[in-house]
Amino acid sequence: MPKDTSIKSVLIIGSGPIIIGQACEFDYSGSQAARSLREEGIEVTLINSNPATIMTDSITADNVYLKPLEKKYIIDILEKHQIDAVLPTMGGQTALNLAIECENAGIWKKYGVKIIGVDIKAIETTEDREQFRLKMIELGVNVCKGETATSFLEGKEIAQEIGFPLVIRPSFTLGGTGGGFVNTPEEFDAALTRGLHASPTHEVLVEQSIMGWKEYELELLRDNAGNVIIICSIENFDPMGIHTGDSITVAPAMTLPDTVYQQMRDLAIKMMNGIGQFAGGCNVQFSVSPVDDTIIAIEINPRVSRSSALASKATGYPIAKVAAKLAIGYNLDELKNSITKTTSAYFEPALDYVIVKIPRWNFDKFKGVNRTLGLQMKSVGEVMGIGRTFQEALQKACQSLEIKRNGIGADGKEMTDYDQLIYNLKNPSWNRLFCIKDAMHAGIPTSTIQKLTKIDPWFLEQIEELEMIEREVGKYNLKTLPAELLREAKVKGFSDRQLAHILRCLESEVHTLRTELGILRGFKMVDTCAAEFEAKTPYYYSTFDGENESIVSDKKKIVVLGSGPNRIGQGIEFDYSCVHGVLAAKECGYETIMINCNPETVSTDFDIADKLYFEPVFWEHIYDIILHEKPEGVIVQLGGQTALKLAEKLDRYGIKIIGTSYKALDLAEDRGSFSTLLRELDIPYPPFGVIESAEEALELCKKLNFPLLVRPSYVLGGQSMKIVINEKELEAHVIDLLKDHPGNKVLLDHFLDNAIEAEADAISDGEDVHICGIMEHIEPAGIHSGDSYAVLPPFDLSKNVIEKIEEYTKKIALALNTVGIINIQFAVKNEVVYVIEANPRASRTIPFIAKAYREPYINYATKLMLGEKKIKDFNFNPYKHGYAIKVPVFSHSKFPEVNKELGPEMKSTGEAIYFIDDLQDDYFVKVYSERNLYLSM
Repeated sequence: MPKDTSIKSVLIIGSGPIIIGQACEFDYSGSQAARSLREEGIEVTLINSNPATIMTDSITADNVYLKPLEKKYIIDILEKHQIDAVLPTMGGQTALNLAIECENAGIWKKYGVKIIGVDIKAIETTEDREQFRLKMIELGVNVCKGETATSFLEGKEIAQEIGFPLVIRPSFTLGGTGGGFVNTPEEFDAALTRGLHASPTHEVLVEQSIMGWKEYELELLRDNAGNVIIICSIENFDPMGIHTGDSITVAPAMTLPDTVYQQMRDLAIKMMNGIGQFAGGCNVQFSVSPVDDTIIAIEINPRVSRSSALASKATGYPIAKVAAKLAIGYNLDELKNSITKTTSAYFEPALDYVIVKIPRWNFDKFKGVNRTLGLQMKSVGEVMGIGRTFQEALQKACQSLEIKRNGIGADGKEMTDYDQLIYNLKNPSWNRLFCIKDAMHAGIPTSTIQKLTKIDPWFLEQIEELEMIEREVGKYNLKTLPAELLREAKVKGFSDRQLAHILRCLESEVHTLRTELGILRGFKMVDTCAAEFEAKTPYYYSTFDGENESIVSDKKKIVVLGSGPNRIGQGIEFDYSCVHGVLAAKECGYETIMINCNPETVSTDFDIADKLYFEPVFWEHIYDIILHEKPEGVIVQLGGQTALKLAEKLDRYGIKIIGTSYKALDLAEDRGSFSTLLRELDIPYPPFGVIESAEEALELCKKLNFPLLVRPSYVLGGQSMKIVINEKELEAHVIDLLKDHPGNKVLLDHFLDNAIEAEADAISDGEDVHICGIMEHIEPAGIHSGDSYAVLPPFDLSKNVIEKIEEYTKKIALALNTVGIINIQFAVKNEVVYVIEANPRASRTIPFIAKAYREPYINYATKLMLGEKKIKDFNFNPYKHGYAIKVPVFSHSKFPEVNKELGPEMKSTGEAIYFIDDLQDDYFVKVYSERNLYLSM
């Protein structure tokens, strides 16, 4: 049927701040849904408290409410706007829980709001473990033997009845919070107590363990006529026992026999139909016995999910966009395929390539954390590799992780300790994939690895083949290497850097050789239909197998480098910046080319840039794209430290950096050069020094005096920073840093104890500077800026201090010849303003300031970088009313054993924005009084 014409306005509920288990995949789905509804002439109102996202930008919705996701704010919106329907499926568990709360309170009924895209009964059935179990039994779908407990005693009785090993799954939680495997009665009491406390309904499912079974997911879409399509099958590389968010996943499923797939497909459709007749997206998870192919249903999510974002990027089928149109009444056969622009959306994508997703962890931020993976998700982001084969996609995903790996092994970082390898294979952690390859390199039989890991033999055979190719290449040097062996290695995903390591030569020499031999990277289109129909969407991946499908235009072009995987210290704020940069360059008439490898983001949506290359933000891939496209230049200021780190190589290879020059970028990063600049500008900075040994540190500390801030150079998010107060602490930390960061120098700064911290964001055209905003931190210096509450504008800095911050910001921006954007951090003590550091790039705070002041600062900055505008061309008119507070959000519940005390190393995973009219607001008074209490201790 055609769309429901009675729906003229829709409320979309977002997912709030980024936390582990609910990340920027919902920014992607919410943004896509909003655009989809506005295409239909529907007014979109959006509520979300996350200031760092594109979803909460004015370009996304007609009305944006940066408010806490609470019932009272929903009521405020419904009082102000005539809302016809609410779409709660695009904001993860947070949005669904809020929708249920409003339903139970009778709010939707009172204001005449229709729930679309799902029904409440379906949510309750799938989230309540007991209801889900009973519904599956009713439908004839196998589930694990288990029962629901609402008390400790009840749980003990169920465990006794079923027998060990067991799994505990709390109801209504996110990312597996509170869940886990219990192998012995001795472990059970603590695990049961933890699960009951984690569940908001104080309810857990105690069920038999199927650890070691194979795990699969299917992504479904259903329309109002009951038509169901399977968008994608996804196979977990890791067996059951590891949360799917922490699992390496592969699409399409590689080891699934067609007969079992057809059974699984039928079961998924039966399950979706059985829980309700809503139109929209659904994710179903199954487990399959590796012995007899018995299929067991694990769970069903009647909403878009983390896997939906992955499936959308994997197939090119825009699940959230189509789901939003289905929610307002359309059927699949009435919609066009977004890729071909001609065929119907009522089709199941076919892939002639392979997708590999690898999670990204940040365990180094949490000293003493249990790094073992299990039912409770711990990863903070993910990357996706696309290749013609599993091996190529796997290597590309490894290159995308930004953990200083050049692929899976062959980079000099192999683990050789036999006992440690066996332990790591038995106990899954973030590095198990690399340990598998290292174990093969060390001669441990693949059969032994399979017994220890329970990973399907097919995957292990694929990795073993890479090990064999590595051994074969190692028999030669660059001059004697056969061309066909080099070609085979490139087809299998080996990077030039890996080959250079094996051949004992330079990466550039490998690149030159393969170029001379005609072994060139080609670009294939992601077309959803295995080239059966002509695709119109410019969404590409690279490979060495097949003809090139990326046609180069004669338009002037700009490349925007993305920020890679989300991690603590570099999150969704850089996706926001990249999207705005792309849109601004488009406005200036440039063909825009986006390079990024994060499947969760809006920047990797195929209809944002003119061309999307879903590729690792890794030198070899970037260089080959640049050689192919021949752009005017590359924008590095918007992709965080990831993009900035590539500036040196771009400059060395004569590739133009758009905006601030590499020389200026490097000067700001090099503490010695930057301090010399500050001295010349007569700007105060804390005394510091650079050392390369513990002995030098002990000598220098006598000049600088304690306390000292100790850190490696070129770090992100305060990685490995520590404040030390004596020589013993200093020596120990410097030794650790030199061991963990070989080749890096260590910086020692005199730490300004009890100073007030502030930061300024500004844009510059190289001649004039405009200060976008100044934020004052509520916590004192010593707590990382990302972990601090911060207030815009400053709330108790003197007029003199503010004037000094403005003066120094302008001086530094011009001295660095900044063209674009810059962030500068300050410490204020006894009315003296000290400069801590300058970052001539987009920052964590710039989206916050842009949202609070309602000014598109990244748009302006990009036009300055491109030389299309000057500062004087903009009519700045910031909306200044009251104060905006940046509220850091943590995921401490995922790491209960870790010390939660804050320091110079960032630990927050996201942030919210909270507006107040004045400083008498109760919320501000509470936070401010806590700071004063801290200062008095």
